[in-house]
Amino acid sequence: MIYTLTLNPSVDYIVELDKIALGELNRTKKEAKFPGGKGINVSRVLNRLGEKSKALGFIGGFTGDYIHHYLQQEMIETDFVRVNDDTRINVKLKADAETEINANGPSISEYDFTSLKDKVGKLGHDDLLVLAGSIPSTMPDSTYEEIVQICSKNGAKFVVDAEGELLKNALPYKPFLIKPNHHELGEMFNTTFENCEDVIPYGKKLVDMGAENVIISLASKGAIFVNKEMTLISSVPEGEVKSSVGAGDSMVAGFLATYEKNKDIEEAFRYSVATGSATAFSIGLCDRKTVETLLPQVKLRRGEVQ
Repeated sequence: MIYTLTLNPSVDYIVELDKIALGELNRTKKEAKFPGGKGINVSRVLNRLGEKSKALGFIGGFTGDYIHHYLQQEMIETDFVRVNDDTRINVKLKADAETEINANGPSISEYDFTSLKDKVGKLGHDDLLVLAGSIPSTMPDSTYEEIVQICSKNGAKFVVDAEGELLKNALPYKPFLIKPNHHELGEMFNTTFENCEDVIPYGKKLVDMGAENVIISLASKGAIFVNKEMTLISSVPEGEVKSSVGAGDSMVAGFLATYEKNKDIEEAFRYSVATGSATAFSIGLCDRKTVETLLPQVKLRRGEVQ
């Protein structure tokens, strides 16, 4: 079974305005709220693609109740650890520009973390854990490393979609999949990229560092896939980008949902790109119909290091 882990989930409050006037009264044009957090996004997209998962993480207070009930209504299983503080609220302002205001999140005790590790410790060879997003400020920097050590010991596969040291520390434990974008990859290696071909050598470095499969997204310029056997470069569908929120999480979900069905890496990568694009072209997360509509536009070619 697929499990997703969101250590610092949120209620995302999305507000649309024509423009924002600082220091003045502003009135909204449209509002919406959803459960937020990268792992939760993965679970929600998996569900829309017909693949079941169970959401793990920390929730607390009335905002945590909202997330729990929302996922229940979508028929997504959960096994959260309850904490004392309220789950955070993140505000997304959409006007002439997109502005995000993210809260810090609740305090996580050592007891809370131990409770979570006990849940992860029950995963075995037939399970896969998706670790996605940031960690609460009260948790140790070694958090991801401690969790993937448990997975590695018990034979459970794991996916890491995180930035910087969180990702680096997990690589020696051989994650099944990682998915940095080109900005995150550039920060890791202190460089910048102009096109997909520029990215390939660094994707191969991530494989050498321990990753089994690597997807790197470059927004409108495409995406690449690298493992020990192949390098693939993908085009991206054409469309109006309405929001980048959740697009990377959708890529992870699209890959896993397809791979679980047929174990076909190339088809899983095609669906990954189509699913990420479908979310980028939507307000909120994608639906299956949009993914299927975009899929024929996703073209793959073999890539070589230049």
